[in-house]
Amino acid sequence: MNSNLLNSDEKPLIPVGISACLLGQKVRYDGGHKRSKYCLNVLSDCFDFKSFCPEISIGLSTPREPIRLVGSADSPRVLGTKDPSLDVTEPLKKYADRVSEQNSELCGYILMQGSPSCGMERVKVYHENGMPNVAGSGAYASQIMKNNPAMPVEEEGRLNDPVLRENFITRVFVYHSWQEEVLKSPSLHNVLQFHSRHKYQLMAHSYDGYKKLGKYLATVAPEESLDRVLSQYILELMAFLKCRASRKTHTNVLMHIMGYLKKDIDAETKQDLLESIEQYRTNEVNLVVPLALLKHYLKRFGSEYIQSQAYLDPYPHELGLRNYI
Repeated sequence: MNSNLLNSDEKPLIPVGISACLLGQKVRYDGGHKRSKYCLNVLSDCFDFKSFCPEISIGLSTPREPIRLVGSADSPRVLGTKDPSLDVTEPLKKYADRVSEQNSELCGYILMQGSPSCGMERVKVYHENGMPNVAGSGAYASQIMKNNPAMPVEEEGRLNDPVLRENFITRVFVYHSWQEEVLKSPSLHNVLQFHSRHKYQLMAHSYDGYKKLGKYLATVAPEESLDRVLSQYILELMAFLKCRASRKTHTNVLMHIMGYLKKDIDAETKQDLLESIEQYRTNEVNLVVPLALLKHYLKRFGSEYIQSQAYLDPYPHELGLRNYI
């Protein structure tokens, strides 16, 4: 992919945190790295990666003695594998606090899977006798997620799954839009405008969320604290968007959007659209096919409201994410 291809319109790159080893930095315990071609060759065209290595940042060397999670899955200690007296639990958490405080602009974070510091989930936890316990989260990653509950977080390995990849990138772009469109000039009006533009995107992920957040904003009392509204809305929105959209939910959204064209298209065009949507629903084609046809007619006949929906163009089309879902 050509450098800056996704930003030919001069839009700024979105700041996203990433484990330093995924950018090819030799910071792992064995002196190696876990360079991610997808992050470096594709996502770097739309994300401004900010790299972090908690182990190096708290003073551990490379190469170094491996560390592991020991104790309970809820609150494990991070101890040296060979020397259990090496306990870096609190330094890792304090570093996560510092990163969170100094990098509030981050709109997402990509972590190294399986790491006792950076693993998001399913990280091995051991009993003190060395026997495996249930899995947990890395100490640094856990604290980062606790400090930034609305921020999209994903593991690099899970980006190989087309649905999880599309879900994460969608959430990053939504969260960035929230910061740009609402937080830079906070008002209830801007929240309502933002929600209006993201209605169908939310519907694709959670119909219950679509109804719940719409009802919440419609009943906000004039005297309610704006800070409280902002916090509750974005936390719930990002939680609902974490639900994986399916062919069934996308089909529902496509049919809703097509409803805006009913009075303007002829019977033959309507049938073409319906057949394309049905082919998608029955797994014959991917989402890009009915969506491209629908967008073609929306440009000609769609209202300003429906053309403004983030669902139609949630991220640069060059990423090709909807070619695989």
